[in-house]
Amino acid sequence: MFENYRKFETTYAGRPFIVETGKTCGLANGSCWVRYGETVVMANVTASAKPRDGIDFFPLSVDYEEKLYSVGKIPGSFTKREGKPSDKAILTSRMVDRPIRPLFPKDMRNDVSVVMTVLAVDHDCSPEIAGMCAASIAISISDIPWNGPIAGISVGLVDGEIVLNPTAEQKTHNRLNLTVAGSMEKIVMIEAGADEVDDDTMLNAIIEGHKEIKKMITFINEIKAEIGKPKFEFQSMEIDHDLFDEIEAMVGEDVKVALDTDDKNVRDARLQPIINAVHEKYDEQYPDQAAMLDEVLYKLQKKIVRNWLYEGKRVDGRKIDEIRPLASEVGLLPKVHGSGLFTRGQTQVLTICTLGPVSDAQKLDGIDEETSKRYIHHYNFPSYSVGETKPSRGPGRREIGHGALAEKALVPVIPSVEEFPYAIRMVSEVLSSNGSTSQGSICGSTLALMDAGVPIKAPVAGISCGLITKENGEWMTMVDIQGLEDFYGDMDFKVGGTKNGITAIQVDIKVDGLTYDIIKEAFAKTHKARNYILDEIMLMAIPEPRPTVNKWAPKMLTTKVPVDKIREVIGSGGKVIQKISAECDVKIDINEDGNVFVSGLDLDKANQAISIINTIANDPEIGAIYKGKVVSIKTFGAFVEIAPGKDGLVHISKLDKSRVEKVEDVVSVGDEIVVKVMDIDNQGKISLSRKDALADIAAKKANG
Repeated sequence: MFENYRKFETTYAGRPFIVETGKTCGLANGSCWVRYGETVVMANVTASAKPRDGIDFFPLSVDYEEKLYSVGKIPGSFTKREGKPSDKAILTSRMVDRPIRPLFPKDMRNDVSVVMTVLAVDHDCSPEIAGMCAASIAISISDIPWNGPIAGISVGLVDGEIVLNPTAEQKTHNRLNLTVAGSMEKIVMIEAGADEVDDDTMLNAIIEGHKEIKKMITFINEIKAEIGKPKFEFQSMEIDHDLFDEIEAMVGEDVKVALDTDDKNVRDARLQPIINAVHEKYDEQYPDQAAMLDEVLYKLQKKIVRNWLYEGKRVDGRKIDEIRPLASEVGLLPKVHGSGLFTRGQTQVLTICTLGPVSDAQKLDGIDEETSKRYIHHYNFPSYSVGETKPSRGPGRREIGHGALAEKALVPVIPSVEEFPYAIRMVSEVLSSNGSTSQGSICGSTLALMDAGVPIKAPVAGISCGLITKENGEWMTMVDIQGLEDFYGDMDFKVGGTKNGITAIQVDIKVDGLTYDIIKEAFAKTHKARNYILDEIMLMAIPEPRPTVNKWAPKMLTTKVPVDKIREVIGSGGKVIQKISAECDVKIDINEDGNVFVSGLDLDKANQAISIINTIANDPEIGAIYKGKVVSIKTFGAFVEIAPGKDGLVHISKLDKSRVEKVEDVVSVGDEIVVKVMDIDNQGKISLSRKDALADIAAKKANG
C-alpha cells in the first residue's frame, strides 16, 4: 500500500537518527518523520499555488506544536486539550524560522507553511533539534524552491568540555546552552544562553557544532538526491528595474537628504512627502501595484543606506564603532520594588522589578522536564514606542522572543533560591524604539535588579552588531545598530554578557550565512562595547546592588524542618500554619524537602514566624527565650503557648522579679510575654520562667 515509503538512517552526535517518508501526509508538498533516539517529530511543509496579492514580503509561517501526549501527560486545562502554544514552543518556532527564511527566493510571494509536530519525547534527544532538521528535510524534498538544506545542533559545555546534543543528565551541570544552525559553508543562526562563557570558547563551540552539522547536511542532500521533487516555477515579484531607475532619478537625492538625520521623527516627516509624490505620479500608471511602489521605495532607501555604510558613513553621523548617547537612571518609581531606565539614542526602556514569595514562581505545563521558574522577564512593545496608532492586544511572538532573550541574559547572575529566597518578575516597557530594544531591556533589567537589592553575581549589559556584505564577498561590521541599519543591513548580532563573558546570544541574518571571521569580529566588538556601557554608564548610576530589599518588598526568611515534622507545622487541615500566618501577618510556603519560606513586610513578625516554626519542628532548647501567649491561668501559675501545640508552665514564683500574690496581677489570658525554657522533664513537660527571661534581656541590654 505504501509503495513510496522510504527509510534513511544515520547517526547524529553519536545517537541514531532515522528519517521516514512516503507513508503519511501524502497531500503536503513535503513531509517526513524524524526519529532521534526515542524522540519523534513529524514535519510538514505546504505552499499556495499562487502568490498572495498586495504584499511586499515573503509570507512564511513556522509552527512548532508541542503535544502533551508525547510525554505521557493530559493537559491541565478545563478543556483537557492543548491550547495556545507555550512560550517554549513559540521560541522554537522563531528559532527554526530564522535560519530557513533567508534561503527562500526573495521575489517569491506564495504562502509557505512549515509545521513541526512533536509526537514523542526522549529527553536525551532534543525535539527542538529534531524538529529543525525535520523541517529542513521536508522543505528539501518538497517541490518548494529553497536554497537549503540547513541543520541544527545543540552544544553544551560540561566540565570544561564541549559536548554535542548534551543529554538530560549532562544538562544539569552544563554552562552553555547553545543552538547553532548552519549550511555546508556558513553559520545561519545562533541562539545561546551561557554562564559567562568567554568569546573564544563560544566561537570554538560554534565551530565544533558546525562540524557535526556538515555531516547532517551531507545526509540530507543524499535524501534529496534520491527522492526530492523538482522545484515548481513561481511568479516572480521582482520589482520593475526600469521603474526603479526612473524613481531613483526622480527622488533619489531627496531621499538622501531625508535619511541624513539622527532623529527618527525628522526622517519620517521628511520621507512622507516623497512617498506621497511617488504614489501621486505612478498610482494611475500602476493601479494594482501599490505594494510594488512601496517596495521600490524600500529598496531605494536600502541602496542609499548600504552605500553610505560601505563608505564608512552612518545615517546619524556616528563612526562605525561609535555607540549612540547613553543614559541610566534607577529608583524612578515609588512603591515598586526596583526600577531602572536605560536610554540609548532614541531607544528607551523602563524595567520594573517585583519580588514575591517563592510560591509565586511560574508553573510550566509543557513537554520539558522543567516544571517552574522563579525568574521571569516580560517585554512589552506598545505602538506608541514607534509613533504608531495600534491597539494593544497582548504580546506577540516578537515580544515573547525579546523577553526570553533578556531573561536568558540575566539568569546566570541571579542568586540561588538558598541565597535569595524570592520569585523575581521583571517587566520591560519599551518607551521609545529605534533599534536594539531587547538589549536595552537587558541593561534596564540589571539596573532594576540592583535597585531592588537583588544580589546579582555581576552586572549584565547587551549590545548589537550589524553587518553589510558585498557581492564580491567583502563585508563590514558596525556596533550598536539603530532601526534603519537593522532594517536595511544583513545581520542583527545581539550579545548580552558581563565583563567576564557571554550570557546570551541571538543572531538574525538576511543573507545566506556568516563566516567564522564575521562571528569572531562581532564577539570582539560587542565585548568592548558592553564593557564601556557597564563602566561608563550603568555602574555610574548604581555601582552595586542595594544592601537590602526595598521597604515595600516582602522580607523573606527561610528555615528547614525535618520532613517528618512537616505535618506538625501544617497542622490538621492547615490549622497550625494558618494560625501562624494570621498572627504574624506573613505568607508561609513549605516544600516537600522541608524547606520553609516565610514572607512578610514586617521583618520582626517574619522572624517571629520562623521562631514558632522552628519551635514546632524542634524540641524547645533549655535556656532559649521565646515569645509566647498566655492560654490559661491557674492559682499556681500560667500556661504559656510558645508554639502551636507546645506550651509550658510559668510557676507563680517565676512570673516576675518581685513576689506575686495572684497570677492575674501580672498576666491575663491572651497576653504575649517573653519566657525562658528552664527545664524539660522526661514526659516532655516544659518549665518556663518570665523572671529569668526579663533578667537575661536586661543583662544583654546593659552589656551593650
